[in-house]
Amino acid sequence: MALEEKREKRPPVTPMMIEEEAALRNGSRGLPPGPWAEAAGPRPRTTERHIAVHKRLVLGFAVSILALLAVTMIAVLLTVRFEECGAAADGPPRAGSNGSLPGAARQPSGAEQPPGRPEEEARGGEAEEEEEEEEEWQRRRELPPWARPRLPRHLRPLHYNLMLSAFMENFTFSGEVNVQLEVLNASRYIVLHAHRMHIEAVRVAEDKLAGGVRVARTFFYPQTQVFVVVLNRSLEVQRSYNLKIIYNAIIENELLGFFRSSYVLHGERR
Repeated sequence: MALEEKREKRPPVTPMMIEEEAALRNGSRGLPPGPWAEAAGPRPRTTERHIAVHKRLVLGFAVSILALLAVTMIAVLLTVRFEECGAAADGPPRAGSNGSLPGAARQPSGAEQPPGRPEEEARGGEAEEEEEEEEEWQRRRELPPWARPRLPRHLRPLHYNLMLSAFMENFTFSGEVNVQLEVLNASRYIVLHAHRMHIEAVRVAEDKLAGGVRVARTFFYPQTQVFVVVLNRSLEVQRSYNLKIIYNAIIENELLGFFRSSYVLHGERR
């Protein structure tokens, strides 16, 4: 009887105590079940596996951006190359060709080759003559007048008379220019600027009424963008000559020479 009296008396178990004990077991820090207990509960941490997945996603995104940039650059380069090839294919005939551009009414006269002479043979002969002349200038240890960065000063232009006919249906034009020249130093070369043009005829006369000076040959020199007229004899000092050139070319689609541009007015391109 004495032993039983010494035992401690435990308080009765209530529903509140059962809920608190369950909360402690669930890790909610003693809070009763509910939204507060869920918010205060332990949150899962990011694992190394998740970090590796994130790194792979970032790396894949970076590789995709680099590949897109490379494809864009290749496409731009191919577009530029295609436009250059198209411009070269549509460009005017170079020196030595005898066909005139569409829309030009004139036919080659002074610059055409004699009938029966093959065009390849004529071009080969002109190339040999150019090489011989360049060798001659090399022996003199001088640059030929068409290879110099500036035009030679043995001629001085006094007057220009220019006529142009534009053909808007195919964007070509034909022209004729008469230049009055004064000879300061004797020479049989006439050098002037020209680029991407087709020369139909060249004539040189002592004046408009007197007889002409025979033209041996003509050629373009693309390195300095000049056109060279080679005469059979030297022009005399303190004499005046008239240079006549008939030509045709394309009205360019870029800022070069005689070019075209367009604008839009009320939805119509002009």
